Amino acid sequence: MRHTVRLNGVIVGHSELEETDPDVRRAWGAFRPGLGYELVQPVFRIYAQAVPMDGATRDAKGLERYYKARDAMPLELQDAQGRVIPTSAIHIADYTVEAGPGAISLDVLITDDRYWVRRAASPDVQ
Repeated sequence: MRHTVRLNGVIVGHSELEETDPDVRRAWGAFRPGLGYELVQPVFRIYAQAVPMDGATRDAKGLERYYKARDAMPLELQDAQGRVIPTSAIHIADYTVEAGPGAISLDVLITDDRYWVRRAASPDVQ
């Protein structure tokens, strides 16, 4: 089922959130940027620079800048029906510069009990 990430009503992108771990209320999957992605991409690139794909040393100051900037953005996750899904974190891992256009994914922590009930009842109905 398609999920949409929005910033102040502007579509940032979409994901099917193919993978889940209901025990920790986490869902993730491939991310397809929308026209509004350029508004948030610089913030998510801070993370990619602070946490390299190759496992090299993390940049603590870069991570601090990333979390501060990300948490200040009013990002929303919506289901296919346009309902806002309450989250505690929305993260886009954007390693497109390092590994090409397919190296981008969405990872969310979903706090909404109803979402998890609907997802457990029918994986195709979010």
